[in-house]
Amino acid sequence: MTKFIQLHALTVYAPSNLNRDDTGRPKTAKFGGAERLRISSQALKRAIRTSANFRERLAGNLGERTQRLGEVISAHLRKSGVDDAKALEITRIVAGIFGKIEDAKDKPQTNIKQLAFISPEEKVAAFELADRLVKDGIDAFKDKKQAELAAGLLRRADTAADIAMFGRMLADNPDYNREAAVQVAHAITTHKVVVEDDFYTAVDDLKTSAEDAGAGFIGELGFGSGVFYLYASIDRDLLLKNLGGDPALARKAIEAFVEGFAKARPSGKQNSFAAHALANYLRVEKGSQQPRSLAAAFFKPVWGDDLLAKSVEALEGDDRKGGLIAQMNGVYGALFDDARTLRAIPGRPWDPGHDSTLEQIVAFAASE
Repeated sequence: MTKFIQLHALTVYAPSNLNRDDTGRPKTAKFGGAERLRISSQALKRAIRTSANFRERLAGNLGERTQRLGEVISAHLRKSGVDDAKALEITRIVAGIFGKIEDAKDKPQTNIKQLAFISPEEKVAAFELADRLVKDGIDAFKDKKQAELAAGLLRRADTAADIAMFGRMLADNPDYNREAAVQVAHAITTHKVVVEDDFYTAVDDLKTSAEDAGAGFIGELGFGSGVFYLYASIDRDLLLKNLGGDPALARKAIEAFVEGFAKARPSGKQNSFAAHALANYLRVEKGSQQPRSLAAAFFKPVWGDDLLAKSVEALEGDDRKGGLIAQMNGVYGALFDDARTLRAIPGRPWDPGHDSTLEQIVAFAASE
């Protein structure tokens, strides 16, 4: 029976700056003694979670990650005719179950200090609790401890597929934390890179020829390009548990994630670079064996005229020697029960008898 689903992808990005550091330059990492471009796990997960296909496949089964639940509750109460002072007091009680509420005078008094991941069921329950506080009076709830209020509002399992996959932490109510069923690694280039700089100017359209010929604005922007290795692992049993044992919803969640893993990309500087890439290589493995990344295939940076082909070769090998997949299987025994691979490699004919389509890959990943 499938317990773990592992995904390995190679994606080629033209010059871009998809994920910036604190100075505005592309994020990097040292690996194997060489500098690589990097896309953070957080950026990849958000790109997948907010992608059109993910939201379409899981419509009605997605949570909201926000500090502003209080604003929605307060608006709901005021719409029902509750005066502002009472609405604020009730809102702070209900939203406070998800985390500490702002108390500084210069910040919204209904906002949660940290981002909270809230499921559809919990949002409905928050409205219902707010309405009960209006009906029964706040005094009826003052003697209740935080744990009692949380028990009637928070969920340990629900239909929020994104919370089930990516987890959440509620510092004040750790009993309702959710362990992530999906682990996503930081993506790195399979080869050494040098971050380049783009010096650019903007012209003032209304500046006349009689004035100076200088630009209206000048700036500098870092960018890089390369073949990125992406890795993720899905714990199917934990995903099913987080979704309250709903196998149909678990399958939908896996399908949405796998498609997003192949297609979704971070939005950083996309208007400047239009780096809309799809995975050129996607391998899905299923089995009960312990997950393992294949990043070690690129510990020694690949080199040559065709970095994509060399990256695939590092994983799969060639006619002369096996790649890391075969080598690790030889040392540790089979590390998966079954696998499918999508290949869109320039100069290599697509073989329908050997290469999977994205639709086939998605169906394979989601099947038992």
